[in-house]
Amino acid sequence: MDKSPQESDIAFIRALAELLRETDLTEIEVNREYGDDDVLTVRVARQITAAPVPVQVGVPTAPPAAALPAPAGVPAAADPSDDPGLVASPMVGTVYLQGEPGSPPFVKVGDVVTEGQTILIIEAMKTMNQIPAPRPGRVKRILVEDGSPVEFGAPLIILE
Repeated sequence: MDKSPQESDIAFIRALAELLRETDLTEIEVNREYGDDDVLTVRVARQITAAPVPVQVGVPTAPPAAALPAPAGVPAAADPSDDPGLVASPMVGTVYLQGEPGSPPFVKVGDVVTEGQTILIIEAMKTMNQIPAPRPGRVKRILVEDGSPVEFGAPLIILE
């Protein structure tokens, strides 16, 4: 491969940098194959210089309308990650509470779910991933808003 930069390579790198900015990722690495023994490896990274803020991504600062307070006599966990009924995000992406805009949500607070039932969708890399209930239970809290970004391990739903 000619070692001088190609216009298409420059456009490709710019597109990766734009993707990095749009998705709030800090690093992305891609191998672009042109043929036998002809590979372009691109790693785009950025430094976040802002002071760290103790905020958990994917957890809204105010509870969404779907998140109702815990029933009387049952204290809500201060940190959702401490709750034994927590369903955490298995991937980075955008969470959707219904199958398509205008359709009813997969679950609401108070709904009883069965193991394997779809409770929400996470879009990752243009792929809609159905997230199943890991066990049967009742939806106690919904900790994310429709269309919000989530990180791996972010609290999504609490089942009782």
